[in-house]
Amino acid sequence: MKRVIVDYSKLTTDILDLLVEKYPDGYDHSDIISFKNSKGETVKAVEVRTDDTLFLVKISSQLQQTMEDYDSDDDDDDRDDEFDEIEVSDNFDNE
Repeated sequence: MKRVIVDYSKLTTDILDLLVEKYPDGYDHSDIISFKNSKGETVKAVEVRTDDTLFLVKISSQLQQTMEDYDSDDDDDDRDDEFDEIEVSDNFDNE
């Protein structure tokens, strides 16, 4: 399985979809994975898997906001399919 570390600023919509699906209410401390990168720095991330790839998405305050904004945008898109009811009158001219 391929392993990829991703910064929130480089998220694709596919990965963002997976994140929002896996963590619909956001992530908490039990979801966070800590590890040392090649520079010896501690990195905190959340995990998302596809069939062939394990993504570790670095945590930041911007990640949480990006997930919330993306989920909100999806909700707005769903509303585009709704219609307001209007009253149709039989009184019109057929010219």
